[in-house]
Amino acid sequence: MAVNDRKAAIIGCGFVGASIAFRFLQQGLFSRLVLIDANRDKAEGEAMDLSDGLPYGAAMEITAGTYDDISDCGLVVITAGVNQKPGETRLQLIERNAAIMGSIMGEITARPFQGILLIVSNPVDVLTYTAQALSGYPRERVIGSGTVLDTGRLKQLLGEELSVDSRNVHAFIVGEHGDSELAVWSGANVSGLNLDDFCRLRGQELHQPARERIYREIRDSAQQIICRKGATYYGIAMAVGRIAACIVRDEHAVLPISVVLEGEYGLDRVALSIPSIVGRNGLEKILEIPLGEEEGAALRRSAGQLREVIQGLKL
Repeated sequence: MAVNDRKAAIIGCGFVGASIAFRFLQQGLFSRLVLIDANRDKAEGEAMDLSDGLPYGAAMEITAGTYDDISDCGLVVITAGVNQKPGETRLQLIERNAAIMGSIMGEITARPFQGILLIVSNPVDVLTYTAQALSGYPRERVIGSGTVLDTGRLKQLLGEELSVDSRNVHAFIVGEHGDSELAVWSGANVSGLNLDDFCRLRGQELHQPARERIYREIRDSAQQIICRKGATYYGIAMAVGRIAACIVRDEHAVLPISVVLEGEYGLDRVALSIPSIVGRNGLEKILEIPLGEEEGAALRRSAGQLREVIQGLKL
């Protein structure tokens, strides 16, 4: 069956899935969007609600559907899973959400699906590895939303700290999308200017305590939001919209998505959020960016924690 690049499906219609659907409607990336949920009424309600806004948005068809509707999809976004509770880490979600992912993979692989899988459910790095292992699809076609959101937070906070447009800030959060993630300060720059050089030209300083404060704000942001409103969904919807745009428009853009490593950075049997080139075929190239000595060690520690969890799944 031919792949329709303008057709997408979202599996899981909770806050995150519905917010991503709304973002897709705003972007006008797809001509058809299918919503799938274990609760059929929920999927139908979201499709009806979104369709009411079509006269003021992009021309597209939004329907509730079943797994049979994904066969010709260019992109399938998976958000299904149980929510993160206050005080709970993303890794503590794994046993519950790995079982859900296994069920979903069984449904998808039973169909002639040839598109891209984009995993958003948490813990996203572990579940990206799980989805790729269970599906048997090439790693290029199974990617996770990774630290695209965290990287956006880093750019925003650095922009505020330096009084500069965050779109001119270039920096990455890598590793686990979670507590062991790390900021690559050694490669951070503002429109090509090394971060330290930019600060010097502006008469500012960004000492280690300030960097640690920014890092902690990024790392703990999800928990802070969850404590206040129960869940996070707008930010991740924007991040997923960015990834989807890279795929549909074949942008060859660099984003820190979650990918299965096969020797890159000396790591394997794990999925990590790593700067990668993203285009129509999903993952095009994993970039082995230069890391400082401490950053490299932190990345290896992050990988070790995730690998331990993955090994416990016995995939």
